[in-house]
Amino acid sequence: MNPVDPLKLDNQLCFALYAGSRGVTRLYRPLLDELGLTYPQYLVMLVLWEESPGAINVKALGERLLLDSGTLTPLLKRLEQSGLVERKRSVDDERARLISLTETGQALRTKAECIPSRLLASSSLDVDQLRQLRDQLQQLNKMLRDAEL
Repeated sequence: MNPVDPLKLDNQLCFALYAGSRGVTRLYRPLLDELGLTYPQYLVMLVLWEESPGAINVKALGERLLLDSGTLTPLLKRLEQSGLVERKRSVDDERARLISLTETGQALRTKAECIPSRLLASSSLDVDQLRQLRDQLQQLNKMLRDAEL
């Protein structure tokens, strides 16, 4: 019997997650190109569509997406230059920036609604398999966040 090599690449959870993430992002790319969005911009738009018609502050947006302000700020500037979002100072706290959708950004939601079904069609998984995988990954992420505390 051969012992399992703990340092074999194919035995690493981190590599399976990394490769899976890259593969899923690759499937999204042509769909998002049609919308003029990168994958990180799409994630921002998903949160903003959930919050619409309201605004969300940059700090809360970063927490939701697990992104720091150094990564998020350039994304938001590009989305603003594209006319999809507006950034304003909070009336309650001058230091805080609020992000909200423009009419163009809100209208883009209609075009984006087909992305999940098109992604499913381009994968070899069925809806139940995708839900189960998503739920397992969400559980893993929660466990990892709780372990950091």
